[in-house]
This record gives sequence, structure tokens and C-alpha cells, in this order.
Amino acid sequence: MKNIFNQHRFLKKTVLMSSMVLAVLTTNSCNEDFLDQPAYNTTDSDVVFQNLQTAEMFVLGCYRGLIPTEMFYQLGAGDTVNHSVEALNNSKYNVCNYNYDAYTPFTVTGIYSAMYAVIERTNIAVYQLGKMPASEKRDALIGEAKSIRAFCYYNLIRIYGDVPSVFEPLETLDPNDENTFYPKRASRDEIYDRIVGDLQEASVTVPTLAASGFGTTERLSKEGVNALLARIALYAAGYSLRWELNTSNPGVVSRRSDNARVRELYQIADNACAAIINGGTKSLVQGQGGKSGFEALWFNFDRRNFGAVNSEMLWHVASLGQNTNSAFQVYAHPGYRNGVFGSRSSQQMILPSYYLSFNQNDTRRDVTCTSYSVYFLEAGAAGDTFVDVGTTYSAIMPGKFRLSWCVEPQAAADRNLNIPLLRYADVLLMYAETQNYLNNGPTAAANAALTAVRTRAGIGSLPLPSGQADFLKAIVQERKWEFAGEFMLRTDLIRTNSLTTEIEATRQDMKDLTRRVGKYANIATYRLYKFHKNSQTYGDPFLALPYIDITDPTEIATIKNVPTSSANYAAYQTALRAIVAAHGQPTSTEDKWYPTQMFEAYTSTFNGNARKAVGFGAGFNVLGMGNNMYSKAFGYAENGNAYPGWVESANDGLFFGFQTNKTELLPFAAASAGHPMIDNPNLTQLPGY
Repeated sequence: MKNIFNQHRFLKKTVLMSSMVLAVLTTNSCNEDFLDQPAYNTTDSDVVFQNLQTAEMFVLGCYRGLIPTEMFYQLGAGDTVNHSVEALNNSKYNVCNYNYDAYTPFTVTGIYSAMYAVIERTNIAVYQLGKMPASEKRDALIGEAKSIRAFCYYNLIRIYGDVPSVFEPLETLDPNDENTFYPKRASRDEIYDRIVGDLQEASVTVPTLAASGFGTTERLSKEGVNALLARIALYAAGYSLRWELNTSNPGVVSRRSDNARVRELYQIADNACAAIINGGTKSLVQGQGGKSGFEALWFNFDRRNFGAVNSEMLWHVASLGQNTNSAFQVYAHPGYRNGVFGSRSSQQMILPSYYLSFNQNDTRRDVTCTSYSVYFLEAGAAGDTFVDVGTTYSAIMPGKFRLSWCVEPQAAADRNLNIPLLRYADVLLMYAETQNYLNNGPTAAANAALTAVRTRAGIGSLPLPSGQADFLKAIVQERKWEFAGEFMLRTDLIRTNSLTTEIEATRQDMKDLTRRVGKYANIATYRLYKFHKNSQTYGDPFLALPYIDITDPTEIATIKNVPTSSANYAAYQTALRAIVAAHGQPTSTEDKWYPTQMFEAYTSTFNGNARKAVGFGAGFNVLGMGNNMYSKAFGYAENGNAYPGWVESANDGLFFGFQTNKTELLPFAAASAGHPMIDNPNLTQLPGY
């Protein structure tokens, strides 16, 4: 056995110094009250936990690292909503398409070590706080630390399945016991039951947001703990890839075998959601200042106006500066080329089948999905000109975390977005789900909860399913519309036993869309976008480009007649404005419009000439995103009567690596330095790898 960490004092110093420094860094993004705390860097836990002030600083340090970069960098796609646009064989593209094994760099390697690093800090906090005199403050801090630990185990289990169970700090364990440093996998059910119990205790001891004095929900309050309890209880009761721990026999996606416990967990989740709903302090952000409620939520969140979203954001993790938590903002945005926001490529796209799934009245679509990218048009005496350039179906990008909505960072590489983890909308949809399960069909309370989320989105009049199975399908779809890009959909689909069905349906939808058959038979091939300059200012409230879908053959003939000589540009604009007026949209002689063939490559001759005719100059065919999709034709006919390779191909097509009862969980890397299969020979590999 290795001798590293055999001297417990070395371990204590290493972990404690890290946690205290992290606490100070973390508070830089938290409530201003914490900024007055001293920057302790003690190396002995007995000193740190002599008073509640320094103990609290240690607990604050436990929030650091909760969302490792890989949580979004690698696992933020593949959920039938977000998809990687990086080059074929890139790690993110492969993980997105479920093409990974234990022997390639595509295996996610960092989340395991990051979660156990936080778990060790929380174990120290719980152990040392437990030795301090009992008080409301002490008990609240214990509950907070246990909740953070529960979140870490939730991440580990939903990604890797059964993992080692460690609930005591290493400094208290026997260094001569092999299990201290080389623990084996433990049953996820046992871990889930432990952390569910911890969260039930914490929901009593952790104060409400109003009583806490925190100011924001960057720290867990009672409402956040209850929401986390509901989510983890549903995962504990839900489906996952299971196998016999002591064998290498293949597993299957199933629930735990104890049906009584499954029902009990649903009841726990139901009670936790009801406590939040009936508490009366939480609500969905509603429309304000000309913005829909969903738009106001994300605009204010991105602007760090946390007071405006505290009613809905039950927990979000502080992320400000270069080295705090995740780098997710770098990948999820409309794409930018130079200018105020820098040159940042979006490395994710929104699948067009998802974009087109929204009801026409659903205000969430244009917040979640952006059919534009910020492009540098020209330099001039009066300053540089940037535009929001309309894109094709294969170049729709994420929109909740657009840089233009954000606060200006101190430096280009800094993060200026917190990480959303729990929202009141999630509580409502979880409550609708638990009510449906516990009562063998939707109750009036379930219908009301689902309707509340839909009403905020502008689709409250949609009919509600009456059967249990159909209502659950509606919940699954509603979660996709509501929570795109929020770190949970990929495993949400597994928990509800929906992943295989959703992947197969998405594959077929994408093929039908490229051919324009089935429900896509009448989809518009051409779209008119309005020319729009980008303001190049942080806090720009711009939401979406005005557009008109063109299906009339006469209008199509007009817009296809793109002039190649600048002498004819003005006449062409006059013809386009007449089409706009015919569709009832206001326009003036100052407005400019340009057509886009939505199934051709963004870089096609027609699309390029159309943009050039409205004023785009050299370089107009370059977007701020990976070009794996947008530079190729998306339509079947436009691609020589063949599906695009990334949609249908055995080697790199949509979800080409997915295998039911295998790829729902990720393997441990067998040949990656510092990863658990190297460091811990007692860990067994996931069957199938």
C-alpha cells in the first residue's frame, strides 16, 4: 500500500489550507457581509474549529469546486438539446455522442477527484463541528456542510454509478486499513439513503433565506436544501444503470428493487416540494420592463441582479474571476468574433429538432436558443461595426448565458456568471411528478404546478394529459424546454427511463427534418432576417433577430433573385420590404433584410451572396462557433440526397456511440495518470468496459 498521506497532520494541513483560502476567494462573489471576515490560513483543524467565525469560513470554502469544468465542458451536451460542434474525434464531440471507453482520453476524468476533494472538506467540517458546543449556528453549519456533501455524491452517482462511500475525514481513519486509501465501490442505494437522511436533518437546522441574512442564494438556505432533497430523493427512487457489485455481469437500467422504499422516496420528495410551495416565499420570476418572465429571469441572473431573482433561484454557485468553479460560460453562448466581448467560439449548438419543438407562443425559445452570432462587419472612422447575423438551422446556439447580457468581467479570461443549480420552476415540476406517481395519475395539484410553469412561458392553455404515463412524458418534455443548459437534462432522462426513447426519437426527427417529411413537411426552407447592428455593450438587452419564414412560391422566387452587383442592391431591398409589409410586419426605408436558405450550409454561395447584398463584407462566412456543422449542408437534398454525416453515420453520426445498458454511465479511465483506476486498484470497472 502507498505511504502517501499516512501522516495525518500532512493531510490536515493540505486540506485545511486549501479550504480556508477557498473560503476567502469564494466570498468575493458572495454577500458583502462576508468580505469583512479575516483571511484565515491556519493549518490545524483544532484551531480552525475553536470558534464559529472561523468554522463558518471553512464551510464556505467547501462550496469551491462543486461544478468542475468537465461537468459542462464534457457533459453539457448529449441530452437531445445541446450538442457539440467541435471537430470529429474531439473529446467533447465523442462524449456528447456517447462514444467513450476506459482507454481513451474521451473518458471524463476530473469530476471524480474534484467531488472527493470537496467531500473530504465537508467530512472535516461535520466531524469538527460535531465536537463544538451545540447551538443553532453550529447545527446550521453542520447541515450546510452535509448538504454540500450530498450534492457531491449526487454528481458522482449519476455519472459513475456505485462509488466509494466515505463519510469520515481521513485524519480519523486507520492508516493501516487498506480501505482507508483504497475504498471499494459501495451500493448507490446505501449512499443515497444516507444523504437523503442528512438532507432531511439539514432541512430542519439550516435557516430560511429570510432568516439567514445571506442576501443571495449563493449559500444554501432551507428552501435550497429542501429542493436539493427533492431532487436527490427522485434520483434515488429513479432509474439508473445497475449491476451486481461483486460481479462483472452486465447491468440493466432499472429502479432499486424495494418498491416500498421507492414510494417512500417519492413521498419525501413530494413533502420537500410542498414545504417550499406552501412556504409562500418562493415564486417564478414574472414579466417586467417589456421582458417575458423567462427572459427577465436570465437577463437579471446574467447581470448579477440577484435580488431580482432570489424568489426563483434557490441555489446558484458563486463564479467570478479566472479560477472559481466552472468555465461553462466559455462554451455556451451565441458566439462572438472580436469586439468588446472578445473572440469566443461557441462550442455547443442547439439541435434544430429541439428549436422547432417549441410552441410558437413559448417565450422560452428565443431565450434558450439564439439564431444569430455576433460578427465584425467593418472598421470605419466612426468606429467598428458589429452585427447580429442570422444563421441556418445547423448554427443555432445557446442563449441563456450570452455575454452581452452579462456584467463586464475584470479581464477577458475571467468568469462573470454564477452557476444555476436549483430553481423554483424545478420544484414545481418535481412536485407535479411526485403527485402523478403517488396518485397513479395527475392530481389537481400536479396540474396546477405544471400549468404555473407553462403559464409563465406563455403556453398555459395547452391541454394537460390525464393518464399517468402521458403526464410523465409531458413532464419530461417540459423539463427539456425549461432547463436546457442547466447541468441536469442528460441524467434527468436516465432517471425517468427516457434516454433511449428520446435519443431514438431525436435521431428520427433530425432525419425527417433534413428531408422535410412527416411533421416537418411544411417547414420553411427560406427565412428573411432583419439586419441588426450589435451595440457592443455589456447589458445589451437584445433578445432575437426579427425574421419571417417564407413559404409562398412567388415570394421565394423574389428572394432567390439575389443581385451580384451593388447597383441592384437598393431595388432588391425594396422588393424584400414589400414582402415584409405583406406579412404585416412594420418596416421602413431604413430597414434592411436578407434571406437565408436554412438547409444549405451557412457558407453556401446563396447565403453568402445574400448577406453580401445587405452590406456584409469580406469574411462574412465565418461564425463564432465550431464549423463542424455550419460549413456543411444540413438538408438531405442540399447534401446530394444524403444525410449530413453528423446526423446519420455509423462512425460519427448523432449519438453514434450510444448503447443501452452501457453508456448511461461513464467508465473509470484505466490508463489515465492520477485517475482512480490507477490510484485505487480496489475499484472495479463498470461492466461492459
